[in-house]
Amino acid sequence: MLFFQWMVESLGMETLSNLEAFVRSAEAGSFSAAARRLALTPAAVSRSVAMLERNLGVRLFHRSTRKLRLTEAGENFLASIGGPLDQLQGAIATVGADGPAPAGTLKLSMPPSFGAAHVLPLLPGFLARYPLIRAEWHFENRVVDLVAEGYDAAIGGAIERAPGTVARTLAPLHIIAVASPAYMTGRRSPTNPAELADLDGIAMRVLRTGRIRHFTLRDAAGREMVPALNETIVLSEPIAIREAAKLGLGVALLAVAEVLSDLEEGRLIRLLPDWYADDGGISVYYASRSFLPAKTRAFIDWIDAAFKGSKLPERFNGQPPRHSSGPIQR
Repeated sequence: MLFFQWMVESLGMETLSNLEAFVRSAEAGSFSAAARRLALTPAAVSRSVAMLERNLGVRLFHRSTRKLRLTEAGENFLASIGGPLDQLQGAIATVGADGPAPAGTLKLSMPPSFGAAHVLPLLPGFLARYPLIRAEWHFENRVVDLVAEGYDAAIGGAIERAPGTVARTLAPLHIIAVASPAYMTGRRSPTNPAELADLDGIAMRVLRTGRIRHFTLRDAAGREMVPALNETIVLSEPIAIREAAKLGLGVALLAVAEVLSDLEEGRLIRLLPDWYADDGGISVYYASRSFLPAKTRAFIDWIDAAFKGSKLPERFNGQPPRHSSGPIQR
């Protein structure tokens, strides 16, 4: 009660909607981005901030046609109100946990191949459980700005988190060496990563950096080695690399999640079953704040439970047999 009393005394008659419009606009750097996050129009967010400025008697933003910039008064006000506002919204969300069912548009970003293979099949169950949620899922190979672009969450692996986001790990992201049975016919299977140099390699160039992607493989004994993969073919997209490997063009280093069905159905075989690279985890990313929309929280909990129910963490595991609960080998 003391917290709520302090909020009322400190903020006077300002409504939560005006305060949140200010905080989210400051975080995103524009009214448009804040509006997408709040499911409002930019004009509505701008009016709420203008009303707050009028009632406080100070200008909170320097406005330009391209970006908002906090005034000194705005910076001080944000530092004072940002944390308490999130706490108050979190308390309201907790009190209202048994209220209306999660609803609204859930805007989600995920990699195309991984999303289509492992996340999209879960959509019918999710919508059956939460019929008031409308799915807007974007399949794209890029790191999105959750706040500025109005995304509720994103799924991906090995992503450098932006300030203000948190991640819940769903499954391991393990890299393994694969090739087609046809390519390996008549060829000696390598016994360690150095012997990959004797085979054709399908390498990946990262467009963002312009560099060839290299991985450090390790075995159960802790030995590490960077494979000397020949750059016979260089591609920039994991889907294309996988398809090139299936066409018998050489050896590829890919995430277990990318090649799981091909391994299980024999279109690809795993080389060097005692070696793998740990590239972090496949995670769901979302805004770091105490209050999350019910639709977002429902999805995060759902996808975590669905991955566990489908045993995807175990199936994506590329560790050697004696240290894993069922790695993929073919």
